[in-house]
Amino acid sequence: MKGIVFLDRDGTLIEETGYLSDPSLLREIPHAAEALRRLSREGYALAVVSNQAGVAKGKFREDQMEAVHRTFIGYFRDRGVEFAAVEYCLHHPEGVVERYRTVCGCRKPAAGMAEKILQRLEISAGHRIWMVGDKMSDILMGKRLRAETILVATGYGEQERLAGERRGERPDRYLPSIREAAEWIVSGGKAE
Repeated sequence: MKGIVFLDRDGTLIEETGYLSDPSLLREIPHAAEALRRLSREGYALAVVSNQAGVAKGKFREDQMEAVHRTFIGYFRDRGVEFAAVEYCLHHPEGVVERYRTVCGCRKPAAGMAEKILQRLEISAGHRIWMVGDKMSDILMGKRLRAETILVATGYGEQERLAGERRGERPDRYLPSIREAAEWIVSGGKAE
C-alpha cells in the first residue's frame, strides 16, 4: 500500500443535494468510480469520512441515512470500488435531536473519524496521506492529519475556496473534480 486517500462523500464522490435522505436521488459525480478504481489499482486505500449532521438537525432519520449509506456502498461496489473504511459523524452542536447535539472530536474539521481509521488499518507515518473534499472543513481536517489536501470544485468547492481564501485558509491543491484529484495523487503531485 502506497498510502491512504480520505474522501468526503457529498459534493466530492456523489452530487451535493443538501441533506440526502432518499437513496433514489444518489448521483455519482462524473468519473468518480473510474477515479477511485485508478487510485486502488495504484495501491491507495480509500476511506470515506463524512459529516451527516442532517440526523442531528432533524432533516432525516438515522434509518434514512443508513439506507443512503447502503446504496452509496453498493453503487460503488457494483462499479468495482471497495472502500477500506467508511465513517460518518451524525453530531452537530446546534442539533435539534438531543442524542446528537454535541461538540465532538469526530465532526470535521476535527480529525477523529480519520484517526480512528488510521489506527484500525494500522497505517503508519511512513505512508502518504491525502484528503480530498469540497469543503474547507475537509481541508482543515487533512491539515490536522498532516495530509496533502485537495479541494475539488464540485459540490461547494468554488464558494468554499473563496471563503477559505478570505480567512487565509488554502488547500495544497485546487482541482476541478475527483478525476483530476486522482490523477494528481497517482502522479505524485506532478501532473495537471
